[in-house]
Amino acid sequence: MATWRLTPPKIKFRVQKSAGKVLASIFWDQDGILLTDYLPKGQIINTEYYLPLLVQFKDILKEKRRGKVTKGVLFLHDKAPAHRALVTNKKLACLAFQCLYHPPYSPDLAPSDYCLFPGLKKQLKGGDFFFDAEVIAVAETWLVGQHSEFLFLSGLQKLEQLDKKCIELRGEYVE
Repeated sequence: MATWRLTPPKIKFRVQKSAGKVLASIFWDQDGILLTDYLPKGQIINTEYYLPLLVQFKDILKEKRRGKVTKGVLFLHDKAPAHRALVTNKKLACLAFQCLYHPPYSPDLAPSDYCLFPGLKKQLKGGDFFFDAEVIAVAETWLVGQHSEFLFLSGLQKLEQLDKKCIELRGEYVE
């Protein structure tokens, strides 16, 4: 006597190609977005890519924030290799940007991580994007729609509060 075991057929999912990851460099101040740059596919952010971006940012800053550049620019970016390279620090000095120290492993002290990216990620979540251009269009629409006083100024004010707390705690992690 033979026994047959009935099992349901295996379901194979058809994988659809998606847009993948899109890396954006967003330069902003208390009044809003100044420059958004999307890294081309196959490119990496290294000093050769980053230095011209800094020059472009300085030009846009002079154009959009007339008079404020002469007061000095405090520049905060994270500890990515292209950001901390010696040639980058020399370029920042040449551009007359005063670089603020950003402690490593401190997302609590990175304004983009707590005031900009959560809302952008929420906007992009669940979207079915098949092309990079679709992701970029949604991101651009969301970024343009942000009220500067609500998002950007409050983010920098929160940074000031968190920095003071970090100093009080002698560099310990702040939540």
